[in-house]
Amino acid sequence: MTDTVFYVASAVLVLGILAGISLMSRVQTAVLGNRISAVSALLAILLTMWHSGIIDLMGLWICLLIGLLIGLLLAWRVKMIHMPQTVALLNGFGGASSALIAIIAWQQSGQPNAFLTITAALALAVGAVTFTGSMIAAAKLQQLMTQKPVVLPGHAVITGVLLLLTAAAIPLSAMNLIRSSVSMIGFLLLGSLFGIVMALRVGGADMPITISLLNALSGVAGSIAGMVIENYLLVVAGSVVGASGLLLTQMMCRAMNRSLKSILLGQTAHGTRTEQQTQVVNRPSEADQPSGHPIVDETGPEETPAETDDAASADPYEEAVGHLQNAQDVIIVPGYGMALAQAQEAVRQLTDILEGQGARVRFAIHPVAGRMPGHMNVLLCEVDIPYEQLYEMDTINPEFAACDVALIIGANDVVNPAANTAEGTPIYGMPVLDVGQAKHLIICNYDLKPGYAGVDNPLYQDHHHATLLMGDAAQTVTTLITALQQTE
Repeated sequence: MTDTVFYVASAVLVLGILAGISLMSRVQTAVLGNRISAVSALLAILLTMWHSGIIDLMGLWICLLIGLLIGLLLAWRVKMIHMPQTVALLNGFGGASSALIAIIAWQQSGQPNAFLTITAALALAVGAVTFTGSMIAAAKLQQLMTQKPVVLPGHAVITGVLLLLTAAAIPLSAMNLIRSSVSMIGFLLLGSLFGIVMALRVGGADMPITISLLNALSGVAGSIAGMVIENYLLVVAGSVVGASGLLLTQMMCRAMNRSLKSILLGQTAHGTRTEQQTQVVNRPSEADQPSGHPIVDETGPEETPAETDDAASADPYEEAVGHLQNAQDVIIVPGYGMALAQAQEAVRQLTDILEGQGARVRFAIHPVAGRMPGHMNVLLCEVDIPYEQLYEMDTINPEFAACDVALIIGANDVVNPAANTAEGTPIYGMPVLDVGQAKHLIICNYDLKPGYAGVDNPLYQDHHHATLLMGDAAQTVTTLITALQQTE
């Protein structure tokens, strides 16, 4: 195959990948777009093997078959609730692949020139960051380690030193002032340590941003690896992934009123505030606990889901049913608590009942709800809720004032109105869903404790405007369904 044919075919396949991504932005064509992108990626692999003259190597075909079987197994067995950690693992594998390419190219080059040294060093470092960071993120999401932020002594200093050492080592390696073997080990260690330090600092609410960033880094690493081996198809494909991931990361940072620097360097948004504005506490939240388990406070005994106080209705379910039966317009706000309790099927059943009695039901999706980009969208689509019923924050916020009931299921920080008034707290300035504008609120959360940010939610105190159904989200929604059916 001539280089001209290879470049033309590569351009066609890149356009196929881009066309698939474009189709995935619309519900009706999302499945088709996903298939087009997948087939284009497969053809790109085969095209590269053919152009490189290695398409007849049996070992490569065996590796492709093994990868195919693993992919099919994951697609068959992984549940939607485990999708965030699966995405993290795939990001990590992409980073590891780029790092391996850099190591092999560096070793085989003999006397590498400056360009090869710089690109290989960058691919190795970024790939190592992506791999170790993704493994830590996946371990946190799988609850193999604490989901809370782990802040090391001098965390920001450690992060800065690792970055400076990496930046300083690149020109030294390019000028052959450091032996190639030492350089490879150094970049591998520096990148791996940075990925670990970065991911350890990330807590639950920052995880969607981290997953998006790691996805972008996997694309960046792949693009740089393409430069190392002079494969322009890999350069372009990696650039598409990197650019889209970085854009999504920036959008999510804005949605949380966080800077990427504050996340990477372990900085917090805590500052001075008055008690009248809000109260910030350091207590565990439902986001850090398995579904259905009591919350254990480090400073006290085991607690059970909170009960409403005397000001609340004696039978909150009866009150909630009354509001839902009379509602013509209902907006449901899902959060990580819904994912944790795997309550999406119950939410679908409740939606069917409400629509059956003539109510209009919509879903308000906050950009950072859950633990990965689009987490709520994935869970709701899993139970066949039409994508047309899912609305982004900017679109749905003006609609709350006219809706009869806003039903909150496992969401806290993303609906906390203290974000508008509580200066100096982690959520101050973060755009939130304006659920307080609804005529009535029904809150199905595990307890009355603050969310991940540790900021008390004033919605819990307004018992004339809100009905509190405390406990595991799947159980409370199921009980609500039963109560609705009994009154029909």
